[in-house]
Amino acid sequence: MSDRTRRGERREPSFERGRDESRDDFDMRLSDDDRPGRGNRAPARYDERREAPRRDKRSGGGNGGGGRRRKRKGRSLLGGLFYWTMVLGLWCAIGLGGLIAYHAAQLPPINQLTVPKRPPNIAILAADGTLLANRGETGGRTITIGEVPPYLPKAFVAIEDRRFYEHFGIDPIGLARAMVNNLRRSGGVQGGSTLTQQLAKNLFLTQERTAARKIQEAILALWLERTYSKNQILELYLNRVYFGSGAYGVEAAAQRYFNKSARSVTIAEAAMLAGLVQAPSRLAPNRNPDAAEKRAQLVIAAMADQGFISQSAAKTALTAPAEVPERSGAGSVNYAADYVMDVLDDFIGGVEGDVTVLTTIDTKLQASAETTLVEALAAQGAKLSVSQGAVVSMAPDGALRALIGGRDYTKSQFNRATAAKRQPGSSFKPFVYLTALEQGLTPDTIRDDSPVSIKGWEPENYSRSYRGPVTLQTAFAHSLNTIAARLIQEVTPKEVVRTAQRLGISSSLQPNFSLALGTSEVTPVELTTAYATFANGGQSVLPYVIREVKSASGKVIYARKGSGFGAVVQPQTLSMMNTMFHEVMISGSGTKANIPGWEVGGKSGTTQDFRDAWFVGFTARLVTAVWLGNDDNSQMKRVAGGGLPAEIWGKYMKAAHAGMQPAPLPGGLWRSGPKSIFDNGAPVAAARPPANTQTADSERSWVPPAPQEKNLLQKLFGG
Repeated sequence: MSDRTRRGERREPSFERGRDESRDDFDMRLSDDDRPGRGNRAPARYDERREAPRRDKRSGGGNGGGGRRRKRKGRSLLGGLFYWTMVLGLWCAIGLGGLIAYHAAQLPPINQLTVPKRPPNIAILAADGTLLANRGETGGRTITIGEVPPYLPKAFVAIEDRRFYEHFGIDPIGLARAMVNNLRRSGGVQGGSTLTQQLAKNLFLTQERTAARKIQEAILALWLERTYSKNQILELYLNRVYFGSGAYGVEAAAQRYFNKSARSVTIAEAAMLAGLVQAPSRLAPNRNPDAAEKRAQLVIAAMADQGFISQSAAKTALTAPAEVPERSGAGSVNYAADYVMDVLDDFIGGVEGDVTVLTTIDTKLQASAETTLVEALAAQGAKLSVSQGAVVSMAPDGALRALIGGRDYTKSQFNRATAAKRQPGSSFKPFVYLTALEQGLTPDTIRDDSPVSIKGWEPENYSRSYRGPVTLQTAFAHSLNTIAARLIQEVTPKEVVRTAQRLGISSSLQPNFSLALGTSEVTPVELTTAYATFANGGQSVLPYVIREVKSASGKVIYARKGSGFGAVVQPQTLSMMNTMFHEVMISGSGTKANIPGWEVGGKSGTTQDFRDAWFVGFTARLVTAVWLGNDDNSQMKRVAGGGLPAEIWGKYMKAAHAGMQPAPLPGGLWRSGPKSIFDNGAPVAAARPPANTQTADSERSWVPPAPQEKNLLQKLFGG
């Protein structure tokens, strides 16, 4: 043994040594019987076994060992592939589970999850119970599956989720089918969302298209399926899905597109509604009827394929497709509906659930007022440079019967009837004259129609001419500005303001002398309300449009019991005022607007530079105001209150009174007494002339009876 070996130093490795050491290691792993030279095996066998693999490797094979090695290698490859596939799948499952858990954590706890309340709907009904409009975020009331025809919900199942009654909220088969169809098609992408998933999205999530939202949608769909029955889910879906044009829910959509309840839709209409939810803006039948009809045909075919309707019913629906009725008129009922919403909170406070509001609106009067106004503006508006108008018609107790806030609601939702403050012009003069009568004057009181100057204010008559001494009745009928100015100077502007407010004018009035000519702005509703006092016998009224409010269960939440402040005009004064109003219709600016057989009172109004034109009048049955003008306050072409506004008023009121029994104005018409040239207007205790002594012109003077021949006793002793 060398010195280096004895010292235990490590020798440098070599190939030969490495081979010898490997052999020694191999020998140690063998049993005693396997070692060379022991047992039954000869050393040559050991060498053969040791060298055989090396020969195979060099020769590239052999007739036994090489085949088994390739089989073992193939099995190892498949095993490895399977192993790593399992590992990868496991990690994907873990990752997916973590992702689901993360997004599930962003949702409220499942045990606290509840379906959010549907925003309440306010169904606004006319006086006869017909629907005027729906208000609220949904555009229609909640409806149950039991209320609608069975083919309506089945239409949605047929086109949106044919396996609705079979899946558990998520439909793997439907999802796979959608993926295959998407791969086969060059255009048009199918979604795999079930109705339950769509409902989950509508109830809880936004409309964004992200993986996170889809995961949350699936989680919520599973919760919905566990919590609710299939029919409950379908009912929720029908009441929450969006149909376009502000309509949420099938009832709102049926009203919006077909002007009927979902309870009355046909198979063709149901199919069109079901097809609409895929793309409400693109398939809206009022905008794209051809596309809507093609989609409806697909729905009908799907319903027939799945046995929801018979083949004959499908054929009938295909040959008689749904039609969207044309909307006639300017949508003026929406002005009335908006006004209802403006005042509803004052009566019932916040709305928690669906309610039904019964109004005082008469559908026939509403339609007549709208037609009359729109046709008049269409015929003469451009020629006279007038673009807008408003009509307010109410019963003498203040119940609004028609409310037209503009020419076309679809183009302008501003309600001129309730919100536009405009100068009333001479239609404000009745409050000046009423104040004067209450201070002792009469219709026969004489005042001088001549130039007047009041602290630098010099009003002129419309005709720029003067009549000299005239009665108040004549001055009122012909709307003489100088007389109104003299009267307000006598009674003071503050008293006129008090009178107007007592009768229902709530707008701020400036207590100046020009108030006599209507320079302070008021709304058409206010002016109509004030005139109602003259039509109802002198009682103060508050305008109202709501008669009753009920909950969805039928419980009465509010019922009108009456309002007002009692009598505000004395009977004698009322009689004198109504006599002067009536004279306007006989000899003044209202001659074009008379209603044959009826006692009618009215007053016109025209503001400076023809910026506003009014006619306000009444019978014992109805009070109506008509206003014309422009929103930008620009001038019209000499449109006076006794012109186009009076024509509109007369046409509407004649139609409104058709078939009614004529009734006199309350209080009776006042009959004038004898006058003296020295009389300053105070009432005179004398016999009144008979009715047939009054002249037809504006100056109604008393004619004394013809002298009678005296008898003998009178001649002897005096009479």
